[in-house]
Amino acid sequence: MHPRWFTLNGQDFFARTWGDPSLPPLLMLHGFPEYSGAWEEVAQELCDRFYCIAPDQRGYGQSYCPDGVENYRTGVLASDMAALAAELGAPVTVMGHDWGASVAYGLAMFFPDVVARLIIVNGVHPVPFQKAMAAGGAQSEASQYINALRREGSEEYLARDDFSKLLQLFSAHMDLSWLTGEKLAAYKVEWGREGRLKAMINWYRASTLVVADPGVPVDLPQIDTSRLHVACPHLLIWGMDDTALLPVSRKGLEEFAKDLTIQEIKNADHWLLHQKADEVAQIIRNWMSQ
Repeated sequence: MHPRWFTLNGQDFFARTWGDPSLPPLLMLHGFPEYSGAWEEVAQELCDRFYCIAPDQRGYGQSYCPDGVENYRTGVLASDMAALAAELGAPVTVMGHDWGASVAYGLAMFFPDVVARLIIVNGVHPVPFQKAMAAGGAQSEASQYINALRREGSEEYLARDDFSKLLQLFSAHMDLSWLTGEKLAAYKVEWGREGRLKAMINWYRASTLVVADPGVPVDLPQIDTSRLHVACPHLLIWGMDDTALLPVSRKGLEEFAKDLTIQEIKNADHWLLHQKADEVAQIIRNWMSQ
């Protein structure tokens, strides 16, 4: 791993990189509550073929961390990564997990010229996800943590007892056996940087997504979906045991991505980047070779 700094939209962003810079770039976008180091295992599997670049996104790790919820709207976050893609010689292959997937979709939809291919790993397109969360069914129930995170002071609660509450949230009904020892210590360093945990949660506060109460569907306003399509080739890799993002959250994705490939991985949950790094990497290799 080699550290690298970028100036994006006038601000400093830190990234971890793997592989030869002369190789095709692969931009890797982490989610909550991770950081650039989340891609270590997958990048090590792919760095013989790609120059892997994993930034600490806005508000995370060592990167730019402004105050104010308004600084974490998806359009702003996507603008950061569009600038990074341009630095890398866009168009590039973009890969996102969890919240990083939301930013990756934002790039593909609103900055299509910088994205050659889109890879999503247990992440969701905003339209199917919003429909599922508004329905009052299983995804609404699974997403109640979003409303909890949005509450004022949630960052203070999650930081208590050496981040024990955050770890409980992180591992709810899923396998966290990979996060121990030096890796856990590294995560705690990133969570403990001044202002970072609040900034990370501000991603949720800035989002306009509506989470219905279980059993209480919410009527959604009509929106223009014409700009919400993915024109480039799109690969979705899905860990089947994910309890935070359920299969219903991707229902109808093919309507927004005409060149879509879905690959499912058994015995893996939301944290499949750590649980099944070799299998994730092999799926990517095979798809990129087509």
